[in-house]
Amino acid sequence: MKWSEFFTSSVGKKFVMAFTGLFLISFLIVHVGINACIFADMVDPDDNGEMFNKAAHFMGASYVIRLMEIGLFAGIILHIVQGYMLEAQNRSRRKEGYAVSMGSKGSAWYKKSMGLLGTLILLFLIVHIAHFWVPSRITYETTLSEVSYNGNAMHDVFSKMVEVFQNGYVVILYILGCFSLAWHLLHGFQSSFRTVGVHNKKWLALVQSVGIGFSIIVPLIFALMPISIFFGWVTNS
Repeated sequence: MKWSEFFTSSVGKKFVMAFTGLFLISFLIVHVGINACIFADMVDPDDNGEMFNKAAHFMGASYVIRLMEIGLFAGIILHIVQGYMLEAQNRSRRKEGYAVSMGSKGSAWYKKSMGLLGTLILLFLIVHIAHFWVPSRITYETTLSEVSYNGNAMHDVFSKMVEVFQNGYVVILYILGCFSLAWHLLHGFQSSFRTVGVHNKKWLALVQSVGIGFSIIVPLIFALMPISIFFGWVTNS
C-alpha cells in the first residue's frame, strides 16, 4: 500500500487522528499550566497578573514558540478535517441502522458523539482565538495596554482576560466549551493510545486512569479561570 493510500484509508485516518490528538493533548498541558498562573493573584494579592503576563510574554516573544504555533494550527486543522471525514465515513456505514437496538449495552453516548463534541469545541475555539490570540498576536497595538515589570515592557493580557470574563454569557460559553472538552477527552485520550499500539492490559488500565484524571482536571482548571474572574476571586486591582 502506498503512503498516499494509507493516509486516505480508514486506518490511516485513525492514525492521523491519534497522533494529532496526542499532540493537542501535549499543547493542553502547556496551555493550562500558563493560564493557571492567574491563580497566583489568589496567593499573592500584589501579583495583579504579573506571573501570567510574564508567561504570556515569553510565549509571544519566543520565535521557537511562534513557529510551534504554526504546527499547532496545522495539527488542529488536520485533526478537525480527519475527524469530520471519519464521522462521515461512519455515518455512511450506519445508514441502515442496527437490526436490534443495543440500548444501554451500546457505546457510551460521548463515544458516539465525538463529532458533535468536536464541533462544539471548534466553535468555542473560534471564540477563544478571537478573544485572546488575535489581540495578543495581531491587533495588540489597539486592543492591549502595556505593563512594565523590572523595566521590561510587555502586553497586559491579564487585564484583557479580566475584561472579557466580566460578561456572564461569555463565562457560560467557556464553561460549556470546557464541558465539551472534558467529554471529548474522556474517549479521545485512551483511544489515541490504543490506535498507536498500546494494547497491554496493564498499560491500558494506566492510560485509562490517567485519561480520566486528565479529562477532569484540565477542563476543570480551564473552567475555573473565567469563574474565578467573574466572581472576583481573581482581580487586577
